[in-house]
Amino acid sequence: MFSKWWHYALALVISLGVVGTALAGLAAALIYPNLPPLEALTDYKPKLPLRIFTADGVLIGEFGEERRAFIAIDKVPAYMKQAIIAAEDERFYSHGGVDTLGILRAAGSNLLSGGAKEGASTITMQVARNFFLSNEKTLTRKLSEAMLAMKIEHSLSKDKILELYINQIYLGQRAYGFEAAARTYFGKPIHDLSLAEFAMLAGLPKAPSRYNPVVNFPRAKTRQEYVLKRMYTLKFIDEATRQAAVKQKLVIRQERQHTNVDADYATEMVRQALFEKYGESIYSSGYKAVTTLRSKQQSAANRAVWQGIADYDQRHGYRGPEKHIPLPQDRDARTTAISQALEEIAPVSDMQPAVVVSTSPKSIRAQLRDGKLIDISGNSLKWVDNWVAGKKGRKLASGAVIRVQAAGKSQQWRLVQLPDVEAALIALNPANGAITALVGGFDFNRNKFNHVTQAWRQPGSSFKPFIYSAALEKGYTPATLIDNMPLTLAAEEAGGTAWEPKNYDGSSSGPVRMRSALTKSLNLVSVRILQGIGPYYARDYIRRFGFDPARHPPYLTMALGAGSVTPLQLAAGYGVFANGGFGVKPYLIDRVTDKDGRLLMQASPQTVGGKAPRVIDPRNAWLMTNMMQDVVRYGTAARAGQLGRSDLAGKTGTTNDARDTWFAGYTPDLVAVSWMGYDQPRSLGRGETGAQTALPIWIKFMGAALSGLPQKTWPMPSGIITARINPDTGRRLTETLPDELFGLLLEKSSPGMVEHFYQEFLPAEGAPLAPNGDPAATAEPAPAAEPTTTDPGFLP
Repeated sequence: MFSKWWHYALALVISLGVVGTALAGLAAALIYPNLPPLEALTDYKPKLPLRIFTADGVLIGEFGEERRAFIAIDKVPAYMKQAIIAAEDERFYSHGGVDTLGILRAAGSNLLSGGAKEGASTITMQVARNFFLSNEKTLTRKLSEAMLAMKIEHSLSKDKILELYINQIYLGQRAYGFEAAARTYFGKPIHDLSLAEFAMLAGLPKAPSRYNPVVNFPRAKTRQEYVLKRMYTLKFIDEATRQAAVKQKLVIRQERQHTNVDADYATEMVRQALFEKYGESIYSSGYKAVTTLRSKQQSAANRAVWQGIADYDQRHGYRGPEKHIPLPQDRDARTTAISQALEEIAPVSDMQPAVVVSTSPKSIRAQLRDGKLIDISGNSLKWVDNWVAGKKGRKLASGAVIRVQAAGKSQQWRLVQLPDVEAALIALNPANGAITALVGGFDFNRNKFNHVTQAWRQPGSSFKPFIYSAALEKGYTPATLIDNMPLTLAAEEAGGTAWEPKNYDGSSSGPVRMRSALTKSLNLVSVRILQGIGPYYARDYIRRFGFDPARHPPYLTMALGAGSVTPLQLAAGYGVFANGGFGVKPYLIDRVTDKDGRLLMQASPQTVGGKAPRVIDPRNAWLMTNMMQDVVRYGTAARAGQLGRSDLAGKTGTTNDARDTWFAGYTPDLVAVSWMGYDQPRSLGRGETGAQTALPIWIKFMGAALSGLPQKTWPMPSGIITARINPDTGRRLTETLPDELFGLLLEKSSPGMVEHFYQEFLPAEGAPLAPNGDPAATAEPAPAAEPTTTDPGFLP
């Protein structure tokens, strides 16, 4: 029938084609009716995580199974779209869902290479698979994918399909979509990326795990260069642009860094509060929570706490390596062994794990997880001299697992260690209670216990101002003389055991003015003040500041802060002094919106001058602030003078045996409390007072938070009389002057010193001010306002 052999071949091909077409048609007839409807695409509702922001718009947290951030196609940069098309589907805008030429090219390439090296899935086919199908490698699934792709092409525009792809595709590190991936890998939104960064992201869909730049940067870099070459081939970019992108140095955000500002303790508080209100829906509904935190202050608080802990650790010496690992002699085997060992050790803050490979008296060489060798030398080794020199049986030998940190502008490496001690800092606006910075500990991933809200600790001398405030309402004045001689208290006065309180330095003296006693933090005077006004009265009085009387037993030990407070409570209490006597309720969440921007929740804080209740006399607040300004100028917190400001007030706190150390201080617009201690309370060590440990944290924070802000004053309220007294006897020396002549009292030529009094407690001219330790005049205190609470109230 056929005269030539090729006729038979042609007939065979035609027959196979007919049979194949028939089979394909049959498959289509069977599969097409069972394809899923496209509502998931036409009414696209991605699972969007809860995203948490600072008040000034900085992302600080995400909570959800998937990291997502939807971006409309018209907002996607052109280079991003071109990079995706170059990497995944160059004929996207010309095929109908299935790229026949791509299939033939992939088949030929795979045939020549002897394996399945290339695929032929179009962007539309990937959308079909991601939304509706599994990843199983079967002929039925592949046919379903192709037919579903064609159905999608008939229903949606090309731009809509590309938009779905850009927002749905998985790109590693729990990131879904290119906007989320931009933030995950580079820490910035997609519109801020460079061409080199676009190309790096566009290389991920092929194999997110294999080309993950966090895990394997060299492999990801190779893939990025392939994408750039494809963009050049398709004439999206020219050669000079390609070369510049190849040469650009990329900074990849490490796995645990997902935000520009670390605020994990605060974001966890937000998550818990919203979960209680909305349940599981917060993880997938795209809620946006805006906090009261200020990014500048939060960053400053982080640095201050970390530096304070590091300084404490340096003072107490190096405790040794975390562990040792055996090192093979072979160089390549050693490098591999070190990398494998370090993969199991997570970085903490900016402290990277490393393994010592060699030591000398003047330097240490160590290897990082990525194989990089670093040298530690000079001043950064001084605090580990004994370990480097091998003294006292200590030795940093090869194989020691250590922590290193790149410090300063030069990024010089230094040896550090994970701390045992903890610290915390809380800052708030005293006018409305808005929390502006919150650091609950050294590292949230290492210790999730929030010391700001959960740590009930003895406040020590930082509690004295509340006792002194109570005394002012009982007729005491800043010039009142109180005995500073040794004192023995019976068991019933001290809570069960006889007690002999002592001043910190063991000193004693005759009568001391109340102002001086607070400035010098004299314990004997503070106990006598509480003895004079009565511990039951004082315990009831502290309600005004939001403290729970049940946590402050009515014994004379309360004068030295033997009760328990949280740093948040203490900050709210000092806020009453800072704002002139009003109780404000701390809050963290300003507002919450849904994915479409509709308001779900809005804070309505009680504000000074608004609904905030007055809880103490404004004169009391002013006098306490005035006395605590002396603490900062000349007293236990004089180190704060380095800030060069006159609008600072505060009080140090150190408990028995230095188990807890504090500094609580403020300006008219900002209150901040810092704390340091161990989770299992024990002494911080000899000389580790609040002034030595907590105050430097506060200073470092306030230095940054107040930078560039003008100084303010606390205006003197009416009802305060200014007079000149003899500082040794407390006697009033001159007639009082009207406010307009107050400045004359400040002249150096005038005798004595200036002091301030409630007008009803002003002593008669020349009268002694309580030489026997009792106030010169007494009066019943004004009735207490309704007490406020420092229940965090994170929900508005």
